[in-house]
Amino acid sequence: MTIGEFARASRLSAKALRRYDELGLLTPTRVDAHSGYRYYAGTQVERARLVAWLRRIGMPLAEVRDVCALHATDPGSAARAVRAYWARVEAETAARRDLAASLADRLRGSTGMTTTVRPYGLISAALSERGRVRETNQDRARAGARLLAVADGYGEAGERAATAALAEIEALLPAPGVPEAGRRAGDLLNALEDAVRRADTVVGAAAPGSGTTLTAGVWTGDRLALAHVGDGRAYLLRDGVLVCLTRDHTVVQARVDAGELDAAEAAAHPDRALLLRALDGADGGPVPDLGLYDGRPGDRWLLCTDGLSAVVPEAEIHGVLAAGSGPDDTVRALVALAEGRGGPDNVSCVVADVVPAGS
Repeated sequence: MTIGEFARASRLSAKALRRYDELGLLTPTRVDAHSGYRYYAGTQVERARLVAWLRRIGMPLAEVRDVCALHATDPGSAARAVRAYWARVEAETAARRDLAASLADRLRGSTGMTTTVRPYGLISAALSERGRVRETNQDRARAGARLLAVADGYGEAGERAATAALAEIEALLPAPGVPEAGRRAGDLLNALEDAVRRADTVVGAAAPGSGTTLTAGVWTGDRLALAHVGDGRAYLLRDGVLVCLTRDHTVVQARVDAGELDAAEAAAHPDRALLLRALDGADGGPVPDLGLYDGRPGDRWLLCTDGLSAVVPEAEIHGVLAAGSGPDDTVRALVALAEGRGGPDNVSCVVADVVPAGS
């Protein structure tokens, strides 16, 4: 088949075919030595159509190459790779959709998207414990009037990694007494993302070979700007309803999203703590999930490491959060729940209540 005939059969342009030849994705069966004209075999049409379909769903060329290689020898694995890719796309799209919705809400009736601080404050508490099995505590937690954060370090220098990450996020906050008023929503989220990227670099220098997860929120007076990398969790309890605001960046969660595992299988899976994203100083660095959430009096935020969420069912977490105790008693009760189930991991919790300023 000439390149023109092959292009029509595969729905790929001649330009695309030349590009895929250069990349080794679709190599012609013969190239004319004098004219350089490319010829293809009819048996290559199926592979070409697969490439076209994968590119149509936005799959990067490196992953397209992997799927095509799998399809030649193991079609089932190729199908699973496509499902996993699309689950990842949907999860990232969902995070962007939530952010777009929150920003659209802020735009209603406003032209500048500046933060107008309402008289809301936070009453918060943090608690981090070693648990009943681990010899050291590599978790770190922070709770204050503006910063809520948990980090779960791992590796030989995990505690240094977690500490370094939180220090970089703390540096983002304005000096005491300086209001957040006037900061644009986009500026705040950009600053938070930049702080996470700096934290990744700092972790790589301070704790080479180790790393940490990070879930951190900056309170502006009426909103929580949230950044998330790893398998920590952030929850919002509002009007008695508990909502998880984050998605675990783990191999097991990706398989759940792809339909390969159900929730019960995921909870018992031996690789449930295997991370897809973390702060470790590796080339490129992770892209944090970002969100902007309105707060109002009566709301309660929970940030925790997987030492709680992987051990205690969400219904029990909900029960403790809704019991009506203050943040100090609530974090102690949550840690006690995890330790009551064997405390197999370090456990850290931050609980913050939104209250009128001065409460």
